[in-house]
Amino acid sequence: MFELFTRTCIILTRTGLSYDVRLMPPVWSLPLRVDLVVHSLKDLPTSLPPGFTIGAVLKRETPYDAVILHPKKAGLTLDTLPEGSVIGTSSLRRAAQLKRRFPHLEFKDIRGNLNTRLKKLDDHDDYSAIILAAAGLRRLGWESRISQILTPDDCMYAVGQGALAVEARAGDEDILKMLSVLNDTDTVLRCVAERAFLRHLEGGCSVPVAIHSEVKESQLYLTGAVYSLDGLDSLKETMQTSFTTENQVEERVHVGITARTVLTSAQDAAEKLGTDLAALLLHKGAKKILSVARQLNNAR
Repeated sequence: MFELFTRTCIILTRTGLSYDVRLMPPVWSLPLRVDLVVHSLKDLPTSLPPGFTIGAVLKRETPYDAVILHPKKAGLTLDTLPEGSVIGTSSLRRAAQLKRRFPHLEFKDIRGNLNTRLKKLDDHDDYSAIILAAAGLRRLGWESRISQILTPDDCMYAVGQGALAVEARAGDEDILKMLSVLNDTDTVLRCVAERAFLRHLEGGCSVPVAIHSEVKESQLYLTGAVYSLDGLDSLKETMQTSFTTENQVEERVHVGITARTVLTSAQDAAEKLGTDLAALLLHKGAKKILSVARQLNNAR
């Protein structure tokens, strides 16, 4: 459900002891009063409007991208598809990386929700395959349509991809306390680092920015990359940080996230990691790559 609608969310409003559930646009654009808003985290800006915060980041579904083949291409992969096969994707990030990795393929824009894209794939011969987030397909029960999961070597994912975030009012103590138990520590730390990376780069959906993160034995590893639209020019680096054993949790916001049950020192380290990695790429010339990509995309 959460991936089916572009830039929409689920809201919960208190009505006595129960909650009403409706699909709505982001909470800051709503005239009515709401208590909770469930988003795909990748659709939320790294700086929220004043008065709002992310009170919980739930355990992440797989963040990877998936290949859905046309029924006539069953059994193939991106590697084995014939030269000139057309792949549908609406993501600059995916297209840039896959053009670089699979130069024998062609990439064409495809729009619409998941139902629409799958119908365009199945009912016509315009595309040999399309690329979608695996998380959305799994949540809708369409995992059987996945022909191939793309590894980070093929295509790194978008910041926050696969994670659900619950937005609330920053001053609503009852709601934030209730939400705090939903936080998944590893997901919070990974997403704090990813969002800090994107914010420092001043990137977004109009430029190809990709990420990969992992927590192993109190170490957070972060790989970030920027690409030109054709994928030929790129910068990619990896950094890591360790977490201290401090057990203090403070009321502090990290790139829009208020995670009260996650160690403050660990969140500080994650945010610094993302910022430091972005600073490294900017030092190596990422700003020029992103600026050119943005200009070319805006001119289309």
